[in-house]
Amino acid sequence: MTETKKPSTAPVGDVGLTDQDVYEAMKSIPGYLDITPRDFKELYCHAYLKAIERISKSVLARDMMTKEVLSVSPDTPLDEVADLMGRRGISGLPVTDEAGRVLGVISEKDFLSRMGEAGPKNFMIVIANCLRAKGCVALPIRAKKAADIMSSPAVTVNESSSYSEIADLIAKKGINRVPVTDAEGRLIGIITRHDLIEASSRNATCESIIS
Repeated sequence: MTETKKPSTAPVGDVGLTDQDVYEAMKSIPGYLDITPRDFKELYCHAYLKAIERISKSVLARDMMTKEVLSVSPDTPLDEVADLMGRRGISGLPVTDEAGRVLGVISEKDFLSRMGEAGPKNFMIVIANCLRAKGCVALPIRAKKAADIMSSPAVTVNESSSYSEIADLIAKKGINRVPVTDAEGRLIGIITRHDLIEASSRNATCESIIS
């Protein structure tokens, strides 16, 4: 056990680009430009969308993933898994075998869905139930292990998966993270929604679009 966006495609005008903004930008460029602010905005919008499309295909999983990944084995007791997630401030982690192959993923949702018959939907329901009940609502899973509640088979991607593929997968599956595996299915990294947002903001800059 070691610890090792889809970008918005809204036209630039939708975020408040005005004719005056364009005019001032055009004045800052040396030389004469035979183009109107309206034409400039339309051209820039199309160029921006093309650049976003290019970036989303060229940025790969290996470029975004966190390489030092926290994971547990199938036999890890759930109290240890919960303590680990709580201390590290993470909401989910992969479950791997001795060879490092990803067997499943455990998230807060997996814990919540297995507490009690109804299965609390969120943490505050857990608190409310604990305050009302004589015992803790987590008692039904107290003796269980990681393998008993993990979501399996795990949704994974390989290191050459593109930004757009990963963003689409996360959105389609409604998940917050996806393990990255090598050709043998061994864990080599993990990508979260936050990683996608960071990759988007890091690459979708004027410099990357113009160059």
